[in-house]
Amino acid sequence: MTDATKEAGIVGRGNEAGARLFREWFQGLNAAAEENRGAAYVFVMGSLCELLRVFDFPIVFPEINSLQTAVRRVAHEYLNEAENYGYSPDICGYVKADVATQLRRGAHPMGRIPKPALAVCTNACNTYIKWGEIWERMHHMPLFTLDIPGSRGAGLASPRGSEDFERDRKYVEAQLRELIVLCERVSGKRFDIDRLRQHLGWANELNQGWHRVLELNRSRPAVFNALSDGTIYLGVANGFRGAPEGGAFFRDLVEEMTHKADRGIGTPIEEQWRLIFVGVPCYPIFRRFSELFSDWGGVFVNSTYLWFASGGANLGFTYDLARPIESLSEGVLLGVRDAMDSMFFQTQALAQMIDDYAVDGVVYHPIKSCRTVSTGLADTRRALMAVRDVPSLFVESDMMDRRVVSEAQMKNRIDAFFEGLASRRHQAAASTG
Repeated sequence: MTDATKEAGIVGRGNEAGARLFREWFQGLNAAAEENRGAAYVFVMGSLCELLRVFDFPIVFPEINSLQTAVRRVAHEYLNEAENYGYSPDICGYVKADVATQLRRGAHPMGRIPKPALAVCTNACNTYIKWGEIWERMHHMPLFTLDIPGSRGAGLASPRGSEDFERDRKYVEAQLRELIVLCERVSGKRFDIDRLRQHLGWANELNQGWHRVLELNRSRPAVFNALSDGTIYLGVANGFRGAPEGGAFFRDLVEEMTHKADRGIGTPIEEQWRLIFVGVPCYPIFRRFSELFSDWGGVFVNSTYLWFASGGANLGFTYDLARPIESLSEGVLLGVRDAMDSMFFQTQALAQMIDDYAVDGVVYHPIKSCRTVSTGLADTRRALMAVRDVPSLFVESDMMDRRVVSEAQMKNRIDAFFEGLASRRHQAAASTG
């Protein structure tokens, strides 16, 4: 096989495979709905897919379902329906789109979504718990809330091996054992610890692969765009967590990204500026939103979104298959705590990211729909500016509601940001030349 043939077969296959797996996942959910099978409803921060797959539950991520309505440009129909039903325009757009999906008996642009047989949520987002209570009222099914002890402050997470950490881990483990009993009752299937080991093994491959892919994007040029390409990979990291397809996908993705890094192959655009994205993307105009940056040669090399929305996979945590339940409790504690830190105590990590990825600018994107992600971003921006001399942009819109998205206003702000970056680079060159 020639180098050209190999390159033609390997470059871009991650995006193609990711899109295919995503379609297959929704086809599976549609089949489950047609068969009237109850699903496990979970969230990206602490999904526990590895455990739920032991009981053969179809896995539904309502956050992903909702954002897909925006990507497919029909979110406004779902939002209007939920608001007409009585939900306030001020609450999370993901919640409202999901409420409309439930009112439509699962009808969704990607196919029908099955009803919940149970739901599992964590305290990583305050909306999760109230969202789960909506399903309780609608479907009269059990809701299990997993309480994860968070960091006590910036840099104050109890380290692994400490007495405090072990107390927190045992607290999480006790809850997981309660969840196992609930899953047995709802599914009618006995817990099989060997099946758990198997699903944890596939999750290990996925975790290690995702961690390595993020590391490889330190290359110059970056091997993928964290905003556009990264969202595809993130979908696989969540939907196929603990599944053989997820492990295989990330093994192949590491091979592709290593191939590109070794040969200096970047994204399809010519990289001029290396950026970090903070927040959740603007899905109502997702492609155009990405183009507003890529048209200037801006490539997002990493983002907090790939951090908090990856279910802890970004850490590369490896489960100990010899002690699966204990190790699962440790992984969930670390992953969910890290996700919360990414929203509440992100300054130090962003500063390190700027150094590791040779970043030229940081883009903050607060959104109307999600106060958990957006509250405090202005303060975080000031804190980061105090420790790193890197320009930043603060541009507001929404992840769901096109009524509060103004492309023209965003373009003006983004254009001015890049003009400032160019002027800064020119002045730096003049001062050294």
